[in-house]
Amino acid sequence: MSLYIMMSTLTDEGRKTVKANPHRIKEVNKEVEAMGVKIIAQYVTLGQYDFMNILEAPNNEVIAKVAIELGSRGTLQTSTLSALTLDDFIKALK
Repeated sequence: MSLYIMMSTLTDEGRKTVKANPHRIKEVNKEVEAMGVKIIAQYVTLGQYDFMNILEAPNNEVIAKVAIELGSRGTLQTSTLSALTLDDFIKALK
């Protein structure tokens, strides 16, 4: 499984949805997990992004599918980074 960091920003429609139904976020998490992605951690952030998610997925194709699915709803925009643990990075350098 590979690690990913997905940063997301709510659109105007997304802010309205979250304000009216904050629990919708947890419903979306279940949908993401049903697509084969494990949510390791999720944070609400202040600044350029509204959420930071640390995800585990089998490959780039699965995480791309999640990003497209979520973005196509019109409630958020995503930016996704592939990540390595520090130990895996050090191991790769040996």
